[in-house]
This record gives sequence, C-alpha cells and structure tokens, in this order.
Amino acid sequence: MLNTVLRRGAGFAFLWWVLAEGSTVAWGLGAVAVAACVAASLRLLPPRQGTFSLAALIAFVAFFLWQSMRGGLQVAAMALSPRPGLSPCMLDYPVALPPGPPRLLLVASLGLMPGTVGVRLDDDRLRLHVLDARLPAAAEAKALEAVIARLFGRRTA
Repeated sequence: MLNTVLRRGAGFAFLWWVLAEGSTVAWGLGAVAVAACVAASLRLLPPRQGTFSLAALIAFVAFFLWQSMRGGLQVAAMALSPRPGLSPCMLDYPVALPPGPPRLLLVASLGLMPGTVGVRLDDDRLRLHVLDARLPAAAEAKALEAVIARLFGRRTA
C-alpha cells in the first residue's frame, strides 16, 4: 500500500510540476492537490494484488501505436478510393477480460483505433461498429484483448 501511495504521489507531483511549468511558488497548493489526488485515486482505483510489468506496458503501447498507424492508413486509403465500397456493420464480440479497468481499456483502445468503435458493453458482450465488414475486426479485437490481458497480469482463452 505504501509503495502505491508513493508511486501515485510521485506521478501526481510530476504532473503538478509540469502544469506549474517548474515554478516552486505554488507548491503549498500543489502539496494539497497531490494529496487529494492520491486519496481520490486510492478510492476510485484501489491497489490491486500482483506485479506491474513494464515489458507488458511497452508491448501494449507498441501494439496500440502499430495498429493505430496501420488502421489510419487503411481508413485513409478507403476514403481516397474513388469507390470505397464500404460495408459498415455491427458486430457482437464476446469479451473474455474481467470487468473493470481491463474492459474499459479495451473499449477505449478500440475507439481510438480507426475503423472500429465500441458501441455498447453488456455483461460479456461488446457491440462494435465496424467501418467495413470485410475487415478482420474480431481478430484484431482478440489480439488487443490478449495484449491488455498480459498488461493486467491475466491470460485470455
């Protein structure tokens, strides 16, 4: 617990330092703001058991950036095509991640990747809007889900 408080405190203090542009004049208020942010973060996102994997975080960021770039180029090519011939569809995707932050990260990440957006999450089903039914949206969502599972120290089926 102490480790979590120290890490979050350091993160919020860094954020305050950035927002204050390195000025030390407002650190009295900054200390209060940092303490309030740490308290709120502990209430909203309690520390979890397990270890944090820097390698899994790097893998997630790399995967996300690559897929975003690839998807952006793919959508741009479709938009610039004289006859895009898009076939939008709704897809029901079974989510294997546990409720909470892992699922929220999945939905948010899919929403930032061009061509796919999560529309509704009901229990273990995620309804996706897909720009073109010919795109492998389910396979890409499954790959993203596996990367997120590793980030949270879990495995998917």
